[in-house]
Amino acid sequence: MPHVLLIEDDTSVRDGMELVLRRHGYGVETAATGEEALALLAGERGVRVELAVLDLMLPGMDGFEVCRRIRARTATLPVIMLTARGDDQDIVAGLEAGADDYVVKPVTAPVLEARIRASLRRAEPSLRQGPDADVTDLAGLVIDRAGLTVTRNGTPVPLPPTELRVLLELSASPGRVFTREQLLASVWDHTFLGDSRLVDAAVGRLRAKIEEVPGRPRYVQTVRGFGYRFGPL
Repeated sequence: MPHVLLIEDDTSVRDGMELVLRRHGYGVETAATGEEALALLAGERGVRVELAVLDLMLPGMDGFEVCRRIRARTATLPVIMLTARGDDQDIVAGLEAGADDYVVKPVTAPVLEARIRASLRRAEPSLRQGPDADVTDLAGLVIDRAGLTVTRNGTPVPLPPTELRVLLELSASPGRVFTREQLLASVWDHTFLGDSRLVDAAVGRLRAKIEEVPGRPRYVQTVRGFGYRFGPL
Protein backbone atom coordinates (compact mmCIF):
# COMPACT_ATOMS: atom_id res chain seq x y z
CA MET A 1 0.00 0.00 0.00
CA PRO A 2 1.62 3.33 -1.05
CA HIS A 3 2.00 5.73 1.86
CA VAL A 4 1.26 9.42 1.21
CA LEU A 5 2.20 12.39 3.39
CA LEU A 6 -0.49 15.09 3.20
CA ILE A 7 0.76 18.52 4.32
CA GLU A 8 -2.22 20.88 4.62
CA ASP A 9 -3.16 23.33 7.39
CA ASP A 10 -6.89 23.62 6.54
CA THR A 11 -8.52 20.93 8.67
CA SER A 12 -11.59 20.45 6.46
CA VAL A 13 -9.50 20.20 3.27
CA ARG A 14 -7.01 17.88 4.94
CA ASP A 15 -9.70 15.59 6.33
CA GLY A 16 -11.52 15.45 3.00
CA MET A 17 -8.39 14.61 1.04
CA GLU A 18 -7.33 12.02 3.60
CA LEU A 19 -10.72 10.33 3.31
CA VAL A 20 -10.47 10.24 -0.49
CA LEU A 21 -6.96 8.79 -0.43
CA ARG A 22 -7.80 6.12 2.12
CA ARG A 23 -10.83 5.09 0.04
CA HIS A 24 -8.45 4.60 -2.89
CA GLY A 25 -6.24 2.32 -0.84
CA TYR A 26 -3.47 4.69 0.23
CA GLY A 27 -1.95 4.86 3.66
CA VAL A 28 -1.99 8.49 4.79
CA GLU A 29 0.10 10.50 7.23
CA THR A 30 -0.93 14.11 7.83
CA ALA A 31 0.83 17.27 8.94
CA ALA A 32 -0.62 20.73 9.53
CA THR A 33 2.71 22.60 9.29
CA GLY A 34 5.96 22.34 7.40
CA GLU A 35 7.88 21.79 10.61
CA GLU A 36 5.66 18.84 11.52
CA ALA A 37 6.06 17.37 8.04
CA LEU A 38 9.86 17.62 8.09
CA ALA A 39 9.96 16.00 11.53
CA LEU A 40 7.84 13.14 10.21
CA LEU A 41 10.12 12.71 7.18
CA ALA A 42 13.05 12.57 9.56
CA GLY A 43 11.52 9.39 10.97
CA GLU A 44 9.99 10.66 14.19
CA ARG A 45 6.84 8.58 13.61
CA GLY A 46 8.71 5.61 12.22
CA VAL A 47 6.77 5.75 8.95
CA ARG A 48 8.21 5.64 5.44
CA VAL A 49 6.26 7.68 2.88
CA GLU A 50 6.41 7.26 -0.90
CA LEU A 51 4.97 10.65 -1.91
CA ALA A 52 4.19 14.07 -0.44
CA VAL A 53 1.20 16.28 -1.26
CA LEU A 54 2.24 19.76 -0.14
CA ASP A 55 0.12 22.90 0.23
CA LEU A 56 2.08 26.04 -0.62
CA MET A 57 0.28 28.37 1.80
CA LEU A 58 1.25 27.03 5.23
CA PRO A 59 1.59 28.90 8.52
CA GLY A 60 5.14 29.55 9.60
CA MET A 61 7.43 27.82 7.12
CA ASP A 62 5.73 28.06 3.74
CA GLY A 63 5.45 25.26 1.20
CA PHE A 64 8.25 26.62 -0.99
CA GLU A 65 10.76 26.31 1.85
CA VAL A 66 9.39 22.91 2.88
CA CYS A 67 9.88 21.67 -0.68
CA ARG A 68 13.43 22.99 -0.81
CA ARG A 69 14.23 21.25 2.48
CA ILE A 70 12.68 18.00 1.28
CA ARG A 71 14.83 18.17 -1.84
CA ALA A 72 17.94 18.89 0.27
CA ARG A 73 17.24 15.64 2.15
CA THR A 74 16.18 13.38 -0.70
CA ALA A 75 16.12 13.51 -4.48
CA THR A 76 13.72 10.62 -4.84
CA LEU A 77 10.53 11.54 -2.95
CA PRO A 78 7.85 12.72 -5.41
CA VAL A 79 6.25 16.03 -4.36
CA ILE A 80 2.89 17.27 -5.67
CA MET A 81 2.18 20.83 -4.61
CA LEU A 82 -1.26 22.28 -3.94
CA THR A 83 -1.94 25.88 -4.80
CA ALA A 84 -5.14 27.75 -3.94
CA ARG A 85 -5.10 29.60 -7.25
CA GLY A 86 -3.60 29.11 -10.66
CA ASP A 87 -1.11 31.90 -10.00
CA ASP A 88 1.71 31.55 -12.53
CA GLN A 89 4.28 33.04 -10.17
CA ASP A 90 3.42 30.59 -7.37
CA ILE A 91 3.40 27.63 -9.73
CA VAL A 92 6.76 28.47 -11.29
CA ALA A 93 8.32 29.15 -7.86
CA GLY A 94 6.99 25.85 -6.53
CA LEU A 95 8.32 23.91 -9.50
CA GLU A 96 11.69 25.63 -9.22
CA ALA A 97 11.78 24.67 -5.52
CA GLY A 98 11.69 21.03 -6.62
CA ALA A 99 8.03 19.99 -6.91
CA ASP A 100 7.33 17.34 -9.55
CA ASP A 101 3.73 18.30 -10.29
CA TYR A 102 0.95 20.56 -9.05
CA VAL A 103 -2.82 20.76 -8.73
CA VAL A 104 -4.99 23.81 -8.16
CA LYS A 105 -7.49 23.78 -5.29
CA PRO A 106 -10.29 22.97 -5.11
CA VAL A 107 -9.15 19.67 -6.65
CA THR A 108 -11.50 16.83 -7.52
CA ALA A 109 -10.81 13.34 -6.19
CA PRO A 110 -10.23 11.78 -9.67
CA VAL A 111 -7.67 14.45 -10.63
CA LEU A 112 -5.75 14.17 -7.35
CA GLU A 113 -5.70 10.39 -7.45
CA ALA A 114 -4.61 10.36 -11.10
CA ARG A 115 -1.76 12.76 -10.40
CA ILE A 116 -0.62 10.66 -7.45
CA ARG A 117 -0.70 7.46 -9.51
CA ALA A 118 1.30 9.12 -12.29
CA SER A 119 3.89 10.44 -9.81
CA LEU A 120 4.29 7.04 -8.17
CA ARG A 121 4.76 5.42 -11.59
CA ARG A 122 7.53 7.90 -12.38
CA ALA A 123 9.24 6.93 -9.13
CA GLU A 124 9.25 3.23 -10.02
CA PRO A 125 12.65 1.95 -11.19
CA SER A 126 11.22 0.57 -14.41
CA LEU A 127 12.34 2.79 -17.28
CA ARG A 128 14.86 0.89 -19.40
CA GLN A 129 14.37 2.57 -22.75
CA GLY A 130 16.90 3.66 -25.32
CA PRO A 131 20.12 2.11 -26.59
CA ASP A 132 20.79 -1.57 -26.02
CA ALA A 133 23.80 -0.81 -23.86
CA ASP A 134 22.88 -0.42 -20.21
CA VAL A 135 25.62 2.18 -19.71
CA THR A 136 26.32 4.99 -22.15
CA ASP A 137 29.03 7.63 -21.90
CA LEU A 138 27.96 10.81 -23.66
CA ALA A 139 30.89 13.22 -23.54
CA GLY A 140 31.54 12.70 -19.83
CA LEU A 141 27.92 12.23 -18.82
CA VAL A 142 27.53 8.55 -17.94
CA ILE A 143 23.98 7.21 -17.83
CA ASP A 144 23.39 3.75 -16.37
CA ARG A 145 19.93 2.70 -17.53
CA ALA A 146 20.03 -0.56 -15.59
CA GLY A 147 21.12 0.99 -12.30
CA LEU A 148 19.29 4.28 -12.95
CA THR A 149 22.32 6.33 -11.97
CA VAL A 150 24.03 9.31 -13.57
CA THR A 151 27.57 10.60 -13.17
CA ARG A 152 29.27 13.63 -14.67
CA ASN A 153 33.04 13.54 -14.99
CA GLY A 154 33.07 10.72 -12.44
CA THR A 155 30.93 12.51 -9.86
CA PRO A 156 27.51 11.00 -9.01
CA VAL A 157 24.55 13.23 -9.87
CA PRO A 158 21.47 12.32 -7.78
CA LEU A 159 18.33 13.10 -9.75
CA PRO A 160 14.67 13.00 -8.67
CA PRO A 161 12.56 10.54 -10.70
CA THR A 162 11.04 13.23 -12.93
CA GLU A 163 14.37 14.76 -13.93
CA LEU A 164 15.90 11.32 -14.43
CA ARG A 165 13.08 10.30 -16.74
CA VAL A 166 13.42 13.50 -18.77
CA LEU A 167 17.13 12.76 -19.19
CA LEU A 168 16.49 9.12 -20.11
CA GLU A 169 13.84 10.09 -22.62
CA LEU A 170 15.99 12.71 -24.35
CA SER A 171 19.29 10.80 -24.28
CA ALA A 172 17.69 7.66 -25.73
CA SER A 173 17.50 9.46 -29.09
CA PRO A 174 20.37 12.00 -29.32
CA GLY A 175 19.61 14.75 -31.81
CA ARG A 176 15.87 14.06 -31.91
CA VAL A 177 13.66 17.01 -31.01
CA PHE A 178 10.94 16.31 -28.46
CA THR A 179 8.04 18.72 -28.08
CA ARG A 180 6.87 19.68 -24.63
CA GLU A 181 3.64 17.83 -25.28
CA GLN A 182 5.55 14.64 -26.11
CA LEU A 183 7.57 14.92 -22.90
CA LEU A 184 4.43 15.60 -20.85
CA ALA A 185 2.84 12.45 -22.22
CA SER A 186 5.89 10.19 -21.85
CA VAL A 187 7.32 11.49 -18.55
CA TRP A 188 4.35 12.91 -16.63
CA ASP A 189 1.66 10.76 -18.24
CA HIS A 190 -0.31 13.97 -18.69
CA THR A 191 -2.86 12.97 -21.25
CA PHE A 192 -5.10 15.41 -19.37
CA LEU A 193 -4.64 19.18 -19.05
CA GLY A 194 -0.89 19.12 -19.66
CA ASP A 195 1.19 22.12 -18.65
CA SER A 196 4.44 22.95 -20.42
CA ARG A 197 5.72 24.71 -17.28
CA LEU A 198 6.27 21.26 -15.76
CA VAL A 199 8.66 20.43 -18.60
CA ASP A 200 10.50 23.74 -18.56
CA ALA A 201 11.00 23.65 -14.78
CA ALA A 202 12.27 20.04 -14.83
CA VAL A 203 14.68 20.85 -17.67
CA GLY A 204 15.94 23.89 -15.77
CA ARG A 205 16.60 21.83 -12.63
CA LEU A 206 18.23 19.08 -14.70
CA ARG A 207 20.55 21.53 -16.45
CA ALA A 208 21.63 23.00 -13.13
CA LYS A 209 22.90 19.54 -12.13
CA ILE A 210 24.42 18.10 -15.31
CA GLU A 211 25.62 21.08 -17.34
CA GLU A 212 28.98 22.76 -16.86
CA VAL A 213 27.34 26.11 -17.69
CA PRO A 214 23.53 25.78 -17.38
CA GLY A 215 23.00 28.94 -19.42
CA ARG A 216 24.95 27.38 -22.32
CA PRO A 217 23.77 23.77 -22.20
CA ARG A 218 25.79 21.11 -23.94
CA TYR A 219 23.55 18.13 -23.21
CA VAL A 220 19.92 19.28 -22.97
CA GLN A 221 19.44 21.91 -25.63
CA THR A 222 16.46 24.10 -26.48
CA VAL A 223 15.14 24.10 -30.03
CA ARG A 224 13.23 27.36 -30.14
CA GLY A 225 9.62 27.05 -31.17
CA PHE A 226 9.70 23.25 -30.88
CA GLY A 227 11.06 21.81 -27.62
CA TYR A 228 14.20 20.06 -26.43
CA ARG A 229 16.82 17.62 -27.68
CA PHE A 230 19.88 15.83 -26.31
CA GLY A 231 22.95 17.19 -28.10
CA PRO A 232 24.43 17.15 -30.64
CA LEU A 233 27.50 17.10 -28.40
